[in-house]
Amino acid sequence: MQFRESAVGNWRQSSSRKPTVVTPVFARPVKSAYFRAMTADPSIVWPVARPFVQPRKAVAADIDDFNHVNNVRYIDWAMETAWAHSNALGFTMEDYKRIGVGCVVWNHNFDYKAPVLEGDEVLIATWIGSNDGRLRLTRCFEMRRADDGALCFSGETLFVTIDMASGKPVRMPPSFVEAYKPTV
Repeated sequence: MQFRESAVGNWRQSSSRKPTVVTPVFARPVKSAYFRAMTADPSIVWPVARPFVQPRKAVAADIDDFNHVNNVRYIDWAMETAWAHSNALGFTMEDYKRIGVGCVVWNHNFDYKAPVLEGDEVLIATWIGSNDGRLRLTRCFEMRRADDGALCFSGETLFVTIDMASGKPVRMPPSFVEAYKPTV
């Protein structure tokens, strides 16, 4: 039995056709030694050449009543990876406080593509997609299962720089412009 989408977007059973098996096709492996070092599986191809990648394993506490990782945990993992990347770029919360300027979330735009189950290991990649050099920067994310490279989650977060004391928007310091350059 196969499912088809009705005009109103609901999925309905249709027995008029035999089921079709769809096999995902992955891009050729990247041969870069750096890329292989950043991922557990060299066949996983990211949208940029050198994202910041952090592994994560789904544990029982991450699982919701639908028996997969809760959507809020995906966002937590993305933000934890963003902080790890910022730390790797030389900016901790202590640095933000010392400088008096920080980046805060303006908008999230995420797509959930496939479930992550208890015990699954995922690779969470992040990179800077854009930076206007004044107030806004966009951080992109992808989460893929480590064993098969399946895309589970993707999206982006728009950050704005604020004065840490007043909470008001403020121009990025030159150190932010330099560190948070878009990844190509």
